[in-house]
Order: sequence, then C-alpha cells, then structure tokens
Amino acid sequence: MRRKFLVAALMSLTMSVTSAYAQDWQGTWATAVEWTGKGDMPRESLSNRSVRQIIHVSTGGDIIRLQLSNVFGSSDTEIKSVYIANAGQAQQIDIKSAKYLTFNGKKNVVIPKGGSLYSDEISFNLKPLQLLSITINYGDKTPENATSHRGSRTTSYIIAGESKPKTNFDTPQEKVDHWYNIAAIDVKTTQKFPVIACLGNSITDGRGTTTNKQNRWTDFLAESLGGKVGVLNLGIGGNAVIKGGLSEPALKRFDRDILGQAAVSSLIIFEGVNDIGGAKKNSEECADGLIAAYLEMMTKAHNKGIKVYFGTITPFKGNDYYTIFHEAARQYVNEWIRNCKECDGIIDFDALVRDPNDPAKIKAEYSDDWLHLNPKGYEAMGKLTAEKIK
Repeated sequence: MRRKFLVAALMSLTMSVTSAYAQDWQGTWATAVEWTGKGDMPRESLSNRSVRQIIHVSTGGDIIRLQLSNVFGSSDTEIKSVYIANAGQAQQIDIKSAKYLTFNGKKNVVIPKGGSLYSDEISFNLKPLQLLSITINYGDKTPENATSHRGSRTTSYIIAGESKPKTNFDTPQEKVDHWYNIAAIDVKTTQKFPVIACLGNSITDGRGTTTNKQNRWTDFLAESLGGKVGVLNLGIGGNAVIKGGLSEPALKRFDRDILGQAAVSSLIIFEGVNDIGGAKKNSEECADGLIAAYLEMMTKAHNKGIKVYFGTITPFKGNDYYTIFHEAARQYVNEWIRNCKECDGIIDFDALVRDPNDPAKIKAEYSDDWLHLNPKGYEAMGKLTAEKIK
C-alpha cells in the first residue's frame, strides 16, 4: 500500500512540474493581411526574387515560429527558402544571427491559394522590442495578386535571384513600403505574458508616422510596457467596421485577425471613423450599426476569455470627413463607449487628443491632416493605453 502511495505521489509531482514548465505559443508581432492590387505589387512579379522585410517585435523568446499567409493570393505561392536575422541598419543584417526556417523539415514550401501555414519552431534569441529581418526567396510560381500588408511603414528590399545571409542587398532592384506574405511571429516560452490585439484603421496602422522609425501608437505601447506584453497591430489603412472602406471590414476579418492570433488575452477595439466619415445621410443608422458591431465583436472575444477595451473615436474637424451630422454620430458612439458596462475598460483617446478650445478638432501639435495623428500624438496615445491596460 505504501509503495502504491509513493508511486502515485511521484506521478502527481511529475505532472505538476511538467505543467509548470509547459510552453505555449504567444504572439509577439502580427499584421492584418490584405488582397494586393497592382499598385501595391512590385514593378516585376515576386517570382525568382528575394524580399527582405523588417518588423518590430514586442516580447522576446528563445523559440519562435513564423506564419506565412496566402489567404488573398490569386494562385499558389512557391517559396525556395526563408531566413531570419537580427536587423541592422536599413537592409543590413547581423549575418552571424541568421537562421533558415523549415517547413515540415524542408526549406522550401508552397503556400496554397487561400491558405496559410506556420514554419517549424526554431531556436532563436529573440530580444524584446528588437528589429527582426525576414528574407523570403520566392520560386518560379507566385500570384499576380499576392497577400500583403500595404501600410508596413517600413521599407522592404528586393533583389533578383535567390539570396543567402551573406548576399549583398546594398543596391536593391526595388524598395517598397509593403510586407508580403508575412502574417505573425509567435514565441514559445515558459513565462506566460499578456498579449494585446489592437483592431483598428489607419490611425492604428500608423498613417502619419515616420517610415522605418517604428513610432505607431502600438510601438509606443509596447515600449511603455517594457517589452513584457505582446502587442499585435491589426490595423488596416482605410478600413471600416461594417462595410465599405479598404480591405475586409473588421466584422468580416475579426475571426482570422483577432481570434486567430496566439494566446490573445486583451483586445482593444479602436475603429469606426471610416464608417462615420463615409456615411451618406444616414449618420444615425451608421452610429447604431457601429454599436451593434462592437457588441458582436465583444461577445465573441468574451466567449474566448479575452478582455475587451474600447477606444473612443478621435476628432476629425478640418478633414473632409467632417460634417455636423458625422460629428453628431461620433459623439453618440463615444458616449455609448464611455457608458459601456459590458466592456472591461475604456481608453479615451478623444479626450486625450482633442483641442480644449475646439473639441471637434485634434490638437494642432498632434496632427498634420486633422484626422491622423503624428508621432507626438501617437506617443501620447501609446502611453495612455499602457496606463489603462495594466
């Protein structure tokens, strides 16, 4: 009897230790993928070219994986190889840190039309808040319309042929400010950290920031949290919540772009200005529709155990979006947000950035076009969010 007790006790201890050190995938970087029109494709196709892309991660880890997406590709995407490295200045990389990714043990992979896939896990010393270079060597067959993210706010460098870590990228054939096929970076770690997904439009995507400076409000948020919280930017320029706008509306892309991310614990919904700005003589209907959409997305997130925070819609007087009816709709939606009892918190971006002498307008020092923020405004937004979300 005593022997059976000891065996049971040891098994229980082993299971608890294994559980304590169990590793789960958690998101450190992500972007919202889009269909790519001709104007956002390289001058030549991606076929038999090498594309080096730079991203800014939030948290670090020792084991990582990359998600590639061909959800909107018009045909299969053939990839010869992918390697990652610590990014240096511009197109430069730390060659010693470079590692090739594999897919089911192979360097090459074909992403099927309409599909996405993950690389095999790889050991890599990914540091919090670092810049990571991802270089994709494309094969013969690539889509006429790729899957991309238009508003990368970072430069991608393209050369002919298949590159290797030591290949010289100093004179690229082409430079574009878009990402192609990359969708997410996840880390596997025993130290579980919060992961915040940010759903938004061009203000979240970073319109008004400085290319290659990583000064979106989500970047400031990640830095304010010390690289100890995963921050995923799922903003799309010109995006709407319900219909219209650019790319799939938030309601349609919600399951993939938010619920499909690894280990999201909190969601910030900060979107609606493009719905309001595009409303034609139906501002009241638009406002009611936005609230219904917010409730639908919040319910989906809560059902997954995700906390939901709403950001109030920022002012736009001085921009073409402004009419007294659109302003009334904005105020109506913001009032609902401020009084929402079902959500887990409010981030009052409106109160933060509005001009006290003209509350329908953004402070002059925070905006250059009276709709989007500039880096100073984004810094204020990121720091406020860090205070509210802790």
